[in-house]
Amino acid sequence: SIYEMFGNECCLSTGEVIKVIGFKINKLIASICENNEVSRFSAKVELPLNFPGLYKVVTDKTPYVSIEEITRKVSIGPTRFGHPCFYSPEDIKLANITIKHGEQITFNSVEEVNGTMAVNCGVVRNNQSHSFTLPFSQEGEFYECEDDQIYTLKEIAEWKIPKCRNRIVKLSNTLHTWDSSNPLPENFDGCLILTPVYEVQAVMKFRKDIVHILSDLDVEVKDITDCYDISSFLQPLSLEDVFERTSKEFPMAAEIMEGPSGSQKPYNLLYTGKEIIIYKKYQATRVLASEIRSDSPKRHFLIPMSYKGKFKRRPREFPTAYDLEIARSEKEQLHVVATKAFDSPHKELFSVSVGDQFLVQQCQTSEVLYEGRKKLIDVLACEQILSDTYKKVLLPMYMEGGFVEVIHDKKQYQLSEICKEFRLPFNVKVSVRDLSIEEDVLAAVPGLQFEEEITDSYLLISSASSPVESWEIPVYRLNMSVHLLSKDGQTVVPPVTKTTVEEISEEQYYMVRRYENQTLHPPPRPPKKPA
Repeated sequence: SIYEMFGNECCLSTGEVIKVIGFKINKLIASICENNEVSRFSAKVELPLNFPGLYKVVTDKTPYVSIEEITRKVSIGPTRFGHPCFYSPEDIKLANITIKHGEQITFNSVEEVNGTMAVNCGVVRNNQSHSFTLPFSQEGEFYECEDDQIYTLKEIAEWKIPKCRNRIVKLSNTLHTWDSSNPLPENFDGCLILTPVYEVQAVMKFRKDIVHILSDLDVEVKDITDCYDISSFLQPLSLEDVFERTSKEFPMAAEIMEGPSGSQKPYNLLYTGKEIIIYKKYQATRVLASEIRSDSPKRHFLIPMSYKGKFKRRPREFPTAYDLEIARSEKEQLHVVATKAFDSPHKELFSVSVGDQFLVQQCQTSEVLYEGRKKLIDVLACEQILSDTYKKVLLPMYMEGGFVEVIHDKKQYQLSEICKEFRLPFNVKVSVRDLSIEEDVLAAVPGLQFEEEITDSYLLISSASSPVESWEIPVYRLNMSVHLLSKDGQTVVPPVTKTTVEEISEEQYYMVRRYENQTLHPPPRPPKKPA
């Protein structure tokens, strides 16, 4: 028969040899969940994997009966999602360690140890990690641990739905305003039971693209793996697969089997059938920036350090005196105007009126009279600017006011200068656009906040037929498959790298911040106002 699949006609004739290279969830059937069961009043709705929102995974209460069952049903892999955690209600005695009942076991990877398949695991005790292996044959009851991370639906589909099981999720953040096309009820913030619908990914002898076959297609097949030379098929690789190759294997020539969607350059040049050279893999720094605007949604960007435009400073806003203390620097004095009045409960501390101007000095402690007793509290020493003089004043650190920065600095800065000289977050606008970019998207944005520097994984590529310029493409945000060509990447030295400012979606923004912030300690909480 001829089947129409995602716009591709695919002929599955009798005797056709198909190499199955994987299967993945194509879409999810969702039902509203009450008390871990499908609600009697819930209609089933179909959710695409790019359905907006962030979700928490509800722990599966059904145990697994062996390590082998876990490896068959749960995704364990090298990425940050592929390390599921389980616990056993009984102690597990091993040769060199005893795992206590209820102790969280992280599953890191699967490998063969002395001819026996096993899982590399770890437990953390007193902030120290202890590694050990559990053989597939290990039996017992293994329960999923609580997971406080948040995920997109696509991440849940790829990593968090065990085979032959459903998954309950709780909506954590909708991110988007509700509209009539949304299949979920308005203001819904409950739980959903997700049932996956799979698709089989396959390659065929005389096609250079990947064929997607829905798992409910009525076709009978026979397994001939053991008696067929499968090396005659193309081997599709994702960008993650390419990135996991050793550095010695680069440069490499490849042909795109499935290109990314998107009209932004260079994604519009990466179409099926195009031959490219992949020069190297590496980690690169980006500055995460967001549009400054009071209403949402804001636009978000990842700016490379090679960006050649220039920026002028824009005033920052500070909601509390504590934020002024965090923002002040030795390099220049912070000058602010109060935008909100504050009436001090202590005569020793200053009451602020709208329009008062201050030069921020330093944090110190001060004695105040509180219910007839003297008490030490943290304060911010400032100089109030009067018409012809300065007056020393103390602001309580817990003060909830509002301040706007007064900018005296008219200098134009390169991106690298800002990262070196100032603490982020930092507000700017583009004063000179980057002329090396055909359309500098940052130039049209009235104000940007540089939020933080992040490090991400990239591949450097160019067109094989006309390698006049090279591009950095993100490994984890670009959905693309290639197969390697036998010819070497002839051009060892890559051509000049074009600067690309990547605009990312709100979901991607939350993901980027989530992974960066895992390595940072949260800032100290501002001091509380005395009761």
